[in-house]
Amino acid sequence: MPRDLEADQAMLREVLEHAQKRDIPRAAAIAEQALASGFEHPLLLNVLATRLELAGKFEEAVGLLERAVEIAPGDVPARNALALTLQRVGRPAEALAHTDELLKAHPELSFVHANKGDALVALGWLARGRTSHLRALELDPGNFSSVVSLASIASHLGKHDEARQWSEQVLAKIPNFPSAVISLAAAELAAGATERAEKLIRALLADARVAPSDRARANGLLGDVFDAAGRYNEAFGAYSACNDALRHAHQRFAGSSSLLLYARALTRATRAAAVADWAAGTAPPAKPTDPVAHVFLIGFPRSGTTLLEVALDGHPAVVSLEEHELLTEGVVQLMADPGDLGALARADEGQLNRLRAEYWRRVRAAEIDVAGKVFLDKHPMNTLKLPLIARLFPRAKILFARRDPRDVVLSCFRRRFKMNPAMYQMLTLESAASFFDAVMEFAAELKPGVGLAWHEVRFETLVTDFEPEIHAICDFIGLPWVAGMGDFAERAKGREHATPSTAQLTRGLDRAGVGHWRHYATPLAPVLPVLAPWVTRFAYPA
Repeated sequence: MPRDLEADQAMLREVLEHAQKRDIPRAAAIAEQALASGFEHPLLLNVLATRLELAGKFEEAVGLLERAVEIAPGDVPARNALALTLQRVGRPAEALAHTDELLKAHPELSFVHANKGDALVALGWLARGRTSHLRALELDPGNFSSVVSLASIASHLGKHDEARQWSEQVLAKIPNFPSAVISLAAAELAAGATERAEKLIRALLADARVAPSDRARANGLLGDVFDAAGRYNEAFGAYSACNDALRHAHQRFAGSSSLLLYARALTRATRAAAVADWAAGTAPPAKPTDPVAHVFLIGFPRSGTTLLEVALDGHPAVVSLEEHELLTEGVVQLMADPGDLGALARADEGQLNRLRAEYWRRVRAAEIDVAGKVFLDKHPMNTLKLPLIARLFPRAKILFARRDPRDVVLSCFRRRFKMNPAMYQMLTLESAASFFDAVMEFAAELKPGVGLAWHEVRFETLVTDFEPEIHAICDFIGLPWVAGMGDFAERAKGREHATPSTAQLTRGLDRAGVGHWRHYATPLAPVLPVLAPWVTRFAYPA
């Protein structure tokens, strides 16, 4: 039977009215009845998706919103809701595609620019995210979410004066707003005002309304405040509270599929395999679009890789990409099973060339032109991809960052990383130490036979004798020394991406981290036996 158009329109108005009043249960009940009667409309699907989100069923909500966009591609609320929900389930690249689609037709929508900014930040594109949020504010000076995001971006980039200004705007409207308090407290800490920073954070932690994720961030920053004040026992307690909350929130990264077990399986497979079958061999012919040198900067997180990258970025012949996953397809095809490296040995040139092409496609997608340049691919955890690197890029050079294992493990435990399987391992001292041990063991097993040019950089030497060390690195890569390479503090503020090291680098060379582990010797005591062989092997003092 034909539908009653007027009745359907009246029903949609009723659903919208209930939704606008935040009476989602009533709106969803009406929407459910309408859909059951055979009437499909993006508003109805959007309302039901909202009910699912309130119940924590975000993936199911994505399915409904994808259907809403499929039947009504031009519906702004549906596509915007899909972008927001994709963000919540950790799919920012897809969210970004939907915000871009919306902005093609509606460049005047401030909230879409803000949502695009959040997607860019989630992807690590902080400078681009900042541009989107500034545009959102141009279109709507009252866009509160963009002010919040701008404060956070500035804080991550070490631009604490700017972060303070944005945060104070937020707090003038909503006192004790978590993200703004954290950004303002970080600015106070950077200025050396530890008492003011502590007061701000304690007031936030005393607020029962604060979400667990914000509470974790606040405890992590409180640990930094205590550390700066020399209150190391209290600092360790705050870091532990932060990490306990993060472990609970990200339990999906625990279990039998952990990266620690993956690393150990790789080492066993390497010992059992014929390395010559996949180690660096004959490289394919060079093309005009190729870099003149291809350098992988690896090691372990918090070993000085960001400092090295920012310093080398000061050379006009160097282009770099900050911790992008460029080898994903190769890992999926050739290293998915860490217990069997046979796929690497069996790969023919056709498959290898396709994987090389995909690697460079990802580089181009990040708007990096490598032709005639030295391309620096900095990603500490690419250490576990050394067999793949050797197979795909036999001419590549390895810069391996090394630091006192005790400082590395402590620093990994103290810092708040964007969560993934590797960073989940850093949430306890025990798992961080075990993971460090596994990764170093794998690297030590690979180094003698992998067939790649290899240069190790000692963090402690880099921060105490910077210029001679950078000279040696340039000689290894084949670069002439350029004096401006040491002026990295300002360059760090302009980074597109931010790691936990970025804000530190804006202060220049910092030797305070050398031997910092001694302040935490008591809580570190249980893991020192795991690290002791590497302390000895790397010739660090006891």
